[in-house]
Amino acid sequence: MNTLASLNLVKSLENSAPEAPNSQPQNSQPPNSQPIYALISVHGDPTAEIGKEGAGGQNVYVRELGLALAKRGCQVDMFTRREHLNQEEIVELAPGCRTIRLNAGPAEFISRNNLFEYLPEFVEAWLNFQNRTGHSYALIHTNYWLSGWVGLELKSRLELPQVHTYHSIGAVKYRNVENPPQIAAIRDCVEKATLEQADYVISTSPQEVEDLRQLISQHGRIKVIPCGIDTEHFGSVSQEVARQQLGIAPDSQIILYVGRFDPRKGVETLVKACATLPDSFQLYLVGGSREDGADFQEQQRIQTLVNELGLKAVTVFTGRISQALLPTYYTTGDICVVPSYYEPFGLVAIEAMAAGTPVIASNVGGLQHTVVHGETGLLVPPCDSKALAIAIHSLLKNPTLKQSYGNAAQNWVQSRFSTQGVAAQVQELYQSLTLDTFIQEIIQTKKLTPDLEKQIQNLLKSKALKSNEIKALEKLIDSFSNGIVQWASS
Repeated sequence: MNTLASLNLVKSLENSAPEAPNSQPQNSQPPNSQPIYALISVHGDPTAEIGKEGAGGQNVYVRELGLALAKRGCQVDMFTRREHLNQEEIVELAPGCRTIRLNAGPAEFISRNNLFEYLPEFVEAWLNFQNRTGHSYALIHTNYWLSGWVGLELKSRLELPQVHTYHSIGAVKYRNVENPPQIAAIRDCVEKATLEQADYVISTSPQEVEDLRQLISQHGRIKVIPCGIDTEHFGSVSQEVARQQLGIAPDSQIILYVGRFDPRKGVETLVKACATLPDSFQLYLVGGSREDGADFQEQQRIQTLVNELGLKAVTVFTGRISQALLPTYYTTGDICVVPSYYEPFGLVAIEAMAAGTPVIASNVGGLQHTVVHGETGLLVPPCDSKALAIAIHSLLKNPTLKQSYGNAAQNWVQSRFSTQGVAAQVQELYQSLTLDTFIQEIIQTKKLTPDLEKQIQNLLKSKALKSNEIKALEKLIDSFSNGIVQWASS
């Protein structure tokens, strides 16, 4: 994409007004209708097979959030970009939860760094879908900076409330990169505009809040809501049964890595650490990608390193593993290692702990908050294979401590990171941003007493309403809809 076109797309953000106009919102719905929420994930298809190139934590986050919201009675449409001509446009994952694939650019895999030029097409495709289906969305929740740009465009055109989740921050990702790609500067601009103009940003950890404030902007509203997982799913199998299924001896010591083959994931550090271990062990590297992808090149590099370090006999490259089988692998491990150089949240760490497997992770980003050092596992400096080897050895030689960490890890995740608990927090945030739309319609279409209208407007001024205020307004809406509340005389 040429530089002038890129600047024009970015300039449209700068010209967007942070404050919504006072005109009637185009997305208004009857007060008693069920709001429909649009989750937008341009490059992360919620239905994609996890482990393929470009598919990782973001895909899981969007899918699990959508499904959990649907279980709570919400209507959710999850929008992504079509990558293959044979992909269905609409896939229903569960009652009330659909994935919708839009045409934006060629129907093929395109890396994230090359998707920016197709975002205007995605916006138009989204608007066309809304128009031809007659849907009226109450709110958009965008994921990653590419979707953030799309969201800001839709917010500007339709006055839709926008919630955004970053998943990663460019200023952190490229902080120590000597020659960042050209797209990095555009990304910085978009991420700043998103923080300042979206109605709310959801940060998945306190560390991410700190990064946003220090590196992006002091303006904008942020709420910390962690990622959620299906804790029952990941805790559904015992280690004994899991090892029987995978043909692994009961007394084997299994070191586990789960994730994509990406240099930032630190697999090289893990392999080098294992090469110095005095213990007998097996190293399971769970994940893979298609042969023409960038991740496959990194996997080949790691395979070469494994051979050079004499670890071929004890290392298993599993390839991509389905979500259904992931709990079996997590439970099989004695230790799950997350050696990332940068990790906004650390979804793999949460999934492993939900399976009762202690985690050794890099002391970076969200991992500092998802893993409790000395209770649910250990934190070590990133890129430090020696420190990682010491931590792994300390757990492998101490089964009692390993069991203690595993039990604590499972309890920790169940109490803080369950999908339904997280979805409840997200839904409450959505409601705080959309109830004012429904209430304003009542105010504009019905003549209320001045005192009642004043009280309602005062409640709405808080923007982020508390749960008891949300419930009060919901009751008020029901009262109006059922004719219980009397209108003032004309």
